[in-house]
Amino acid sequence: TIRLPIVDRLIPIVADDAVDPSFGSGAVKVTPAHDPNDFEIGRRHDLPSRVVMNFDATMNTDAGEFAGLTREAARTSVVERLERDGFLVRTEPHAHSVGHCDRCGTVVEPMISKQWFVKMEPLAKPAIEVVKSGDVRFIPERFTGVYLNWMENVHDWTVSRQLWWGHRIPIWYCDACGEVAATAEEAIDRCSSCGAADVRQDPDVLDTWFSSGLWTFSTLGWPDSTEDLRVYYPGHLMETGYDIIFLWVARMIFLGLEFMGEPPFKDVYLHGTVRDANGQRMSKTKGNVLDPTTITAQYGTDALRFALLTASGPGNDLKMSNERVEQQRNFANKLFNATRFALRAMEDAVIERDDSGAPAHPDVDALGTADKWVLTRLAETTSEVSRLLEAYQLHEAGRELYEFIWSEFCDWYIEAVKVRLYAEQPDPAVSQTLAFVLERTLRLLHPFMPFVTEELWQHLPHPGEALIIAQWPEPGPAFHAEADDFRAIQDVVREIRNARSEHGVDPGRRVPATIYPGPLDRAFAALAGELQFLARLDPGAFDVRTGEPESQDNALAIVSSGATIYLPLAGMVDVEAERARLEKEIQDASAEVGRAEAMLGTESFISKAPPQVVKVQRDRLAAAKERVSMLQKNLADLG
Repeated sequence: TIRLPIVDRLIPIVADDAVDPSFGSGAVKVTPAHDPNDFEIGRRHDLPSRVVMNFDATMNTDAGEFAGLTREAARTSVVERLERDGFLVRTEPHAHSVGHCDRCGTVVEPMISKQWFVKMEPLAKPAIEVVKSGDVRFIPERFTGVYLNWMENVHDWTVSRQLWWGHRIPIWYCDACGEVAATAEEAIDRCSSCGAADVRQDPDVLDTWFSSGLWTFSTLGWPDSTEDLRVYYPGHLMETGYDIIFLWVARMIFLGLEFMGEPPFKDVYLHGTVRDANGQRMSKTKGNVLDPTTITAQYGTDALRFALLTASGPGNDLKMSNERVEQQRNFANKLFNATRFALRAMEDAVIERDDSGAPAHPDVDALGTADKWVLTRLAETTSEVSRLLEAYQLHEAGRELYEFIWSEFCDWYIEAVKVRLYAEQPDPAVSQTLAFVLERTLRLLHPFMPFVTEELWQHLPHPGEALIIAQWPEPGPAFHAEADDFRAIQDVVREIRNARSEHGVDPGRRVPATIYPGPLDRAFAALAGELQFLARLDPGAFDVRTGEPESQDNALAIVSSGATIYLPLAGMVDVEAERARLEKEIQDASAEVGRAEAMLGTESFISKAPPQVVKVQRDRLAAAKERVSMLQKNLADLG
């Protein structure tokens, strides 16, 4: 033992691994009643826990002559007394972490006090078992291990809180006989042991998460056996953030098992944290908070919702920015314009409906190749989106829909069918296909963008009163041969567009073409009009030939999926002017190669420049060489 100066008290000396022998003197005085680490040391060595502070942070009578002083004043007075009595060897500055309230900034003073605990061992065992058996599963699955590790090492849960609000702890004390009673009643006014009326309720309230843990059944009328409780408990899916898997999810599970006899849900979907564009946690102090009310006012609720859903997978944090939301606003605009186009196409058409009142599947015998392609892609998208949603891959399902609507339905199908729609005799199969595909697509997109889709759907032929209660679509028939033909023509169109761009052909100019379709004779025959329209080919100089391709002078040769397409340069560009332009660009690109090679050939630059600067020059050299090669090829094509 050692005698504590000033208060003249003997205290024991103990050895514990929590103390760092290399720090300071290697010895430290512990205060089990005023520090969490010291409290654990005290428990290991059966040390007394002496409280020396009042609730107002002043020293109490156990502090001897310092009683009544604030904690700050007491610290100064203790040092002065030790120095006056000759006990103080020296003082040293030491930086350490002091807990502060995150709202008011007040220093938090740890202090032991009487609290109510929930014994966790009997509650944790069944909660562990339902997860191990698969009765409750986590999405993503990696959080199963996180949950089990916490539950298997759980401590008893302190549920009393010293707050001004919350569920009052249902414990009553009798000051007459000392009886402590727990009751489910709202209040008691007399001691059940001695009959005295001098009873008072515990002033503390229950931990917020204790009350929240009861949510899955307390909101349904429990403890009464209500109709809602019988119908809606247990639920199917719980969706929340991974950061409260212990605070809320685990407690809902073991409280549901305890009071209802079965877990409250089957699946737990855990989303990530929304961060700023740089991946930092949003903070008012940093000034990087994105206000959802401001964003929705500027871009719309659906744009923000779709951006959040498609930005990241389950359990992963996501980076959010106004630019990402703006992109989804543009997507909503694209869908709006596609719907407006479809409605104009349906104005003078008779749209056939099925038994439910929805646009019927078009007559297969009347369909064109482009129609069969988009119907095939709709069937594939419907199947894939349904699979991804059932697997809780919401982000991938949203991206699948985005790609189908923007890149395929809008950019390819709507553009391709303009040939038949704007013909002297419009093809009614186009209007029927537009109505069918768009109505089913809005159903698929509705969970992601409910407001835009509901509004657009109401303008289409549809069944029922509201899209939110419409039946989820089933995949329709697929036409793989025709879909392959359309995909082949897509590849040809892309190649022709690239060639036009590389040679600076005016986008609106129609150019001649000679085509040897090879194995794609059926595709070129069925889609000749669409090819001419999409690739801006001249119908009067569109020559489809059979047999082996015969090379042509001064013409670009494009090979795609076995077909060969010749684009006569004379019909596309001024050959002499194009040759002069290419030669000038080759000179400029070659000069760029020379500058980069000269810099990289300097030993001082390589040895002294930062690695990222050297990398920039190497990337510039590689890009310049690639451009020289491409330009020389284009020049050779001119003959």
